[in-house]
This record gives sequence, C-alpha cells and structure tokens, in this order.
Amino acid sequence: MGALDGKVAIVTGAGRGIGRAEALLLAREGAKVLVNDLGVEFDGEGSDRKVADQVVEEIREAGGQAVANYDSVSDFQAAKHIIDSAVHEFGQLDILVNNAGFVRDRMVFKMSEEEFDAVVGVHLKGTFNCGRWACTYLRERNAGGRIINTSSAAGLVGNVGQTNYASAKAGIAIMALTWSLEMEKYGVTVNAIAPTARTRMTEMTFGDIEPDEGEFDFAAPENIAPLVAYLASDEAQQITGKIFGVQGGDIDIYETWQVKKSISKEGRYSVEELKDEIKALF
Repeated sequence: MGALDGKVAIVTGAGRGIGRAEALLLAREGAKVLVNDLGVEFDGEGSDRKVADQVVEEIREAGGQAVANYDSVSDFQAAKHIIDSAVHEFGQLDILVNNAGFVRDRMVFKMSEEEFDAVVGVHLKGTFNCGRWACTYLRERNAGGRIINTSSAAGLVGNVGQTNYASAKAGIAIMALTWSLEMEKYGVTVNAIAPTARTRMTEMTFGDIEPDEGEFDFAAPENIAPLVAYLASDEAQQITGKIFGVQGGDIDIYETWQVKKSISKEGRYSVEELKDEIKALF
C-alpha cells in the first residue's frame, strides 16, 4: 500500500531534475501521474517530447500508471488543458505539483524585457495558470486536494543576477499562502517548497555539485520528492499555508514577513527626527 493509492497527480516540469524525481516517487506511492514537460533547454528554448515520454515509460515499467502532456504552463488555456487531460485520462484530480520553469540569469542593468517576461511567465504566471484551473476543479468537486508550489531560496532571501527568477519565486510563495486561505473551506491544502538540489538551472549558477565517493549526495533531486509526496498525502491534511526549505536531509520552515523592530511617536515624524530615531531599527 502506498501513501497515495487512488490519487491522481499532475507534476509540471516533470521531465528532468526535481520534477522527474517527484513524478517517479508519487507514482511509486500509488498515484496515477500526468507528466507535463515541454522538453525545453535550461533557458526555455527548444522542445523535445521524448523528455516527458521517458519519465512515463519509467513509471509504467515499474508498474505504475502515467501519461505525458506537452502543454505550456505559461499559456492560460493550455494550462486548462493540462488539468482537463488528467481528469479525462484518470477520472479525477487530487494533486497538483507546480514545478515547471527555466532561468535566464542576468544582472539587472543588463536584463532585457524579454528575459524578465519569459522567466516570470513560466514560473509565476505558469503557477497561477495551473493553480487557477486546478482550484476551479477542486472547488467544484469539493472532495479536498493538494497543491504544492515550488518557490526558491532566491525568492525568499534574494540572489544576485536573478531579478526575474527571484521575483517570480517570491510571488509563488505568497500565492501559496493566499490560496491556502481561499481553498481551506473546500478541504484543499496549499503549501510551497523552496528546494535546493542539483539541476540544470543550479549547475548554470553554482557549477556541478557532486559528492565524494561513498558520501550521501545532499544535492540529489531525489531528496526533495519525499516531502512533496508527504504533503500530497492524506496524512498532511492539517498542514497548509506553509513554506518549507528542503535540501539533502534537512527540512526547514520559513516564516512570512514579520515586523522585527519598531519606532513610534504621537503624530508624524519629521525628516530631522528620523535622522536620529531611525537608528533604533538597525
């Protein structure tokens, strides 16, 4: 018996890296999986259907059930087709894992409008697109459900050269918190993860991170999947509106923006007053 027996899941960007590992583990835990991936390069260029097909083949060879989907999450109507395809193929939808994305890193003073729009389009708008149609379906079905968004430490603390990516990932985290409030009455939990693992995107930024022989591979994308599978299970019904950091064997919980220190007075501050008073905040 698997933790996800009888469930139907969609994993976007499931052809490689973290998404692939998630799709494979969800299937091993009993879920029927729609594997969505365009097969693009790390910067979003090109396409290759074999990328999604190979994951589907792996799942089927292991005795699971899966179908491939090649729609773009960044297109509003194509995202609806992703949701509809899972329901049509398997009769229902229980789990959505928003993972698709690519990077086009550039310092802000060199970043083009197209580079910003493309990355925000696939990460932030793509997550909205799939989430919007999944929430519509889950609300109407009114039988619960799970949504797991993929944020990033870059979106929670910032990162040099990633204005587009970090902005999108910050929005994805807040999107999860907002949806958790909106979908609570329908029994749908919504959480976000901020994973750190070896992928094509991280290799472009940090290089190829390989463990020494015999050591635990803390950067393996497979390390991320168990948390996602758990959050997708019935056991996680009471967990919603949370942002988890996950790397190797470490799982963290992030807090949302909080007031750290304050200054206060009766009435409005003057600029002269702030020259001294504002020092108390640092």
